[in-house]
Amino acid sequence: MKTIAVIGGGITGVTTAYALARRGFSVTLFEKQRYAAMETSFANGGQLSASNAEVWTHWSTILKGLKWMLKSDAPLLLNPKPSWHKLTWFVEFLSAIPHYQKNTVETARLAIAAREHLFSWAEQEGIGFDLKKEGILHIYRDQAGFEHAGKVSKLLAQGGLERRAVTPQEMRSIEPTLSGTFYGGYFTESDSTGDIHKFTSGLAAACDRLGVSCLYGQEILSVASNGRQASVTVRHGKETATTSFDGIVVCAGTASRELAASLGDHVNIYPVKGYSITVNLLDETSRASAPVVSLLDDETKLVTSRLGDDRFRVAGTAEFNGYNKDIRADRIRPLIDWVQACFPGVSTRSVVPWAGLRPMMPDMLPRVGRGSKPCVFYNTGHGHLGWTLSAVTADMIGDIVQQSMGGTTARPRPAPLAHASA
Repeated sequence: MKTIAVIGGGITGVTTAYALARRGFSVTLFEKQRYAAMETSFANGGQLSASNAEVWTHWSTILKGLKWMLKSDAPLLLNPKPSWHKLTWFVEFLSAIPHYQKNTVETARLAIAAREHLFSWAEQEGIGFDLKKEGILHIYRDQAGFEHAGKVSKLLAQGGLERRAVTPQEMRSIEPTLSGTFYGGYFTESDSTGDIHKFTSGLAAACDRLGVSCLYGQEILSVASNGRQASVTVRHGKETATTSFDGIVVCAGTASRELAASLGDHVNIYPVKGYSITVNLLDETSRASAPVVSLLDDETKLVTSRLGDDRFRVAGTAEFNGYNKDIRADRIRPLIDWVQACFPGVSTRSVVPWAGLRPMMPDMLPRVGRGSKPCVFYNTGHGHLGWTLSAVTADMIGDIVQQSMGGTTARPRPAPLAHASA
């Protein structure tokens, strides 16, 4: 039986370990935290959103970033302090702009395919994760944003996604609790929401049942490969150990760039910080006043998810500020203000703030495929769509590893998918 190391215990690492174990590999998962899904997969926006597949590699993103550079509460905030990493990332970002349409279509196609796997796995393994199949409503406050959404909808349709334009009156009927003045919206009935932390934790337990060795509290000191095998050196407490494997899959989020460099590969991930608040709905008025349908506010770049009866998640913003995990009050305040403006009946007395680093590739597509050495593989760089894309990229990398190294169990495959990157 071939042995595979999976580096990273977030949503991509756990789904990858699960997909490989189902194919008959002997899998060891390494995670530096004490539990699965304790970093970027802990408290994201909750959306499983094919409708949010539009990539950011568009000139309008550059213009907004420049306009908002000195505004501390801006939806997109760029620290102007230069670094070689940031500069090279943005050069590659600019070079990907001509591929904006193609990459948006491909992302939508991947997101739709991911649903089948994720829902199937949750059902097979009995994972409860506050799933709501109520759709996602994109809201627009001006004509320009609404008209741009119409152009995006045509690209999403090429990827197989149906969504429809709705009037302000229809928006109220879809989500009656929403307050404010809007130009119009787009509604995607097939999208859904759920708690990424609950799902990942549940799937990690399923990995245990499948025989995956899930090793937590493991500080990765180094990874290496001679082309035939890969080795992983970790520190656990005061002990240091090196283990060899037949293959390795890097799913380490923002740490993937450094690990890839040590394996001889260029994976130019940049950490893009996002913030969220979890509003605890402690009284009946708040529970009745919070939305059930998930929202995406185009102007503020905020998304929402109703997680069970008593939690309301609001997340968003993008901050280019290096490997900084500080939770800034001036970045959290706009999220609270947004709740108070759009859902005035919701009490914000009990709000839990959070920040995580999204692993962004310059072209906004995840790196899914082989490394330069035969036994090295990557499933990383999913950016703001890790939750949405994770199940399909795990299935993709499972097939790639199986084709390269063999496995004992053949799995049914969906329609062929183009690899997000080679």
